[in-house]
Amino acid sequence: MTQQSVATSDKLDAAVLKVAGVVVLGAIMSILDVTVVSVALPTFQNEFDATYARVAWTMTAYTLALATVIPISGWAADRFGTKRLYMVALALFTIGSGLCATADSIGELIGYRVLQGLGGGMLMPLGMTIMTRAAGPHRIGRLMAVLGIPMLLGPIGGPILGGWLIDTASWHWIFLINLPIGVVALIYAQMALPKDAPEPSESFDFLGMLMLSPGLALFLYGVSSLPEAGTFTEAKVWAPMLVGSVLVVSFVLYSFKPRHPLLDLRLFRNRGLTIASMTLFVFIIAFMGAGLLFPSYFLQVRGESTLAAGLLMAPQGIGAMITMPIAGTLADRVPIGRTVPFALALIVVGFFSFTQVDPSTSYWLLGGSLFVMGLGMGGTMMPIMTSALRTLQAQEVARGSTLVNILQQIGGSVGAAVMSVILTNELNGSRPIPGAVDSSGKPITEAGLAIAAQQKPELLQQMPVDPSVIERGLEFAAKSFGHTFWVAFALVLLTFIPAALLPRRRQPAQPLDDQQAELATPVVMH
Repeated sequence: MTQQSVATSDKLDAAVLKVAGVVVLGAIMSILDVTVVSVALPTFQNEFDATYARVAWTMTAYTLALATVIPISGWAADRFGTKRLYMVALALFTIGSGLCATADSIGELIGYRVLQGLGGGMLMPLGMTIMTRAAGPHRIGRLMAVLGIPMLLGPIGGPILGGWLIDTASWHWIFLINLPIGVVALIYAQMALPKDAPEPSESFDFLGMLMLSPGLALFLYGVSSLPEAGTFTEAKVWAPMLVGSVLVVSFVLYSFKPRHPLLDLRLFRNRGLTIASMTLFVFIIAFMGAGLLFPSYFLQVRGESTLAAGLLMAPQGIGAMITMPIAGTLADRVPIGRTVPFALALIVVGFFSFTQVDPSTSYWLLGGSLFVMGLGMGGTMMPIMTSALRTLQAQEVARGSTLVNILQQIGGSVGAAVMSVILTNELNGSRPIPGAVDSSGKPITEAGLAIAAQQKPELLQQMPVDPSVIERGLEFAAKSFGHTFWVAFALVLLTFIPAALLPRRRQPAQPLDDQQAELATPVVMH
């Protein structure tokens, strides 16, 4: 088969799917880990006798490591080659997982999560680079759809798998489960990915790294401290956010000077990449922030177990699995400006039910709403990412995927922090129970006791109260979730503004010249 025939074939041949399989394994491992650990936080509290704010750093440390390493991944992929770097990322993630399972203290666990994050941070941008080069821009929509279905198994299966492993074995197994997957992924990557063709001539932007990586880490540290502090006026919130913002802005001003900056912001001259990135950023702030609160509602207001909450969230993933292959095929044939607004409309319709929740809202209604939102998700995220990358030259793909991943990381962190602060402040407005204080001397509210009693009914024996207090507390908690969902709902509506600027005419894929074919074709031909 000639290079030209590989480059222009519309079908996803076996060689392309073989390469895609490597990326799928890495993506599932990374995404599954995040969702599994999120449901294990209460277990970490009991196991290590630590506060929720302390154990939440097992998530925050992972996020900060991601923010540090993602900006470097674009340069490193070009310098050392995607195969070599991808296998290093897999190895770091797998070793970090094994070490996490051996942790004897919450401090050790947080430290090992940093190692995991250094590997996990490179898996997604490198995976997107490998996929785009393998398929070529004219087939990226279909390949994203193929990859999107198994990638959705992480958010669906993570809470279910995490709850089952913790209930039947121990928390150690949420990390040990990564070891066999990691070993298989490493062997598969060695066999399926082609030999690297790195470009050693490009210099490393060391000054840019000194500004961008610490700047992102400090900014996200401040954002991540916001839910615990509850206000922007706390020094540990505004100080790192301010210093981080100054470093990031300094990098933006500096980045147009060197020939090969750490993060190539010149790519935003590409209108397609800019509009798609803006749409994705606003959408992720809204939907990913609220998405963390859906299972919290089932756990805290409805008193469900982690396993049951995971099962109740499954309709969302099922809906996305139905529409994602359709959206991927359409993304290669129909301008996404004509399809994404309809998908966003489905999300809005499904989301509205959660703004109306109470302590007894029908699970059939909520499950149906999650399913409709999933249908919309499947037609939104992957097509937008496809649009962002398909108009780039082959040698720009690694830098473009790095840009998109940084925006996703910042958007997800900001969305999660903002929604958590809004919910916490809403819950703090609940009526305090006269004479009842916690171990730190703070008054216990009706909503706080009601939520705690849902998970530990024995608390009501230690603190007997009138049943009406618990009823009022649950009602207030449900309203607090509803008010928070209203904010997220409004942000989803805002996504229609940049979405209206998405291309409504078919985008021609960038033609492959000899140099680009040399970059793209070896991945397919191996």
